[in-house]
Amino acid sequence: MSTSYDREREVALHAVRKAATLCQAVQSQIDPSVIEKEDRTPVTVADFGSQALICNALREAFPDDPIIAEEDSSALRKNQGVLLQVTQQVQQIRSGVTPNTVCSWIDKGNAGEYSDRFWTLDPIDGTKGFVRGDQYAIALALVVDGVPQVAALACPNLPADLDDDDAPTGQAFIAVRGDGAYQVSLNGEDDSGTRIHTSDAETPANGRFTDSFVSAHSAHDMAKETGQRLGITADPIRMDSQAKYAIVARGDAEIYFRLPRPGTNYTEKIWDHAAGMLVVEMAGGTVTDVNGDPLDFTHAPLLTENTGIVATNGHFHDQVLDALEMD
Repeated sequence: MSTSYDREREVALHAVRKAATLCQAVQSQIDPSVIEKEDRTPVTVADFGSQALICNALREAFPDDPIIAEEDSSALRKNQGVLLQVTQQVQQIRSGVTPNTVCSWIDKGNAGEYSDRFWTLDPIDGTKGFVRGDQYAIALALVVDGVPQVAALACPNLPADLDDDDAPTGQAFIAVRGDGAYQVSLNGEDDSGTRIHTSDAETPANGRFTDSFVSAHSAHDMAKETGQRLGITADPIRMDSQAKYAIVARGDAEIYFRLPRPGTNYTEKIWDHAAGMLVVEMAGGTVTDVNGDPLDFTHAPLLTENTGIVATNGHFHDQVLDALEMD
């Protein structure tokens, strides 16, 4: 393994592990009625707590690195009850912290603009999955000169094997550009992990695709029609968060679609894709937008130069793009 980013890899993995511990603790306390009431308090607590822990870990290790993260503490400071809950959760990991300290850690993620070297973080990707008790991810990536170089993608509810009902859950996916991608248990002490590869399916008809669980996040009908044109007969794997990138990277699916819904002008955020993209690429796959263009991280925090996302196992990417028939 290259030594270029060894320290960054180590810090990133340990940071997402700590954040995953906090998120799992909060998720285990969610009452089913939360779903019916659309109470965002649990995910709010986990979002802010996760960001606080990771931003602090990064600043302690790399004090000069800007961080572009999803949250800031302004709303939290106005709700002392939720701030207290966030502080109590963070104290389970870092004892003795105060509410003001927690807010200052969260705001270390407010860099907001592109620089030659920065970290980008989504403290909880897959809000609805988190509340339902399903898939979500903690996504952290280091971007250098506009290119993701290190990724730590924690998926606390993802089993080690989708086909094994008894497989342990809680996986992290670690990638360093040029050094491959690895699956590491979130609950273990081994930092090296097992190297993963995309599937060896050479035609899309033999594969499966995955897209968002929630139709508001991706055009399900367009994905289905594209799958039919490619001859795919298997049912799609639908799940929340960048866990979709992870299952493409380790060969559970061959294609991940995030297709813009007709009539919308949504622009993707960098923190929703930087970590997952690198994991797939270092596992042997290919990631572009729907036009075949590489993802452009030089306009942070938005992917303003890109439309939609297509990730594949790398064997038939152009064929998938041709089948999309985007207007």
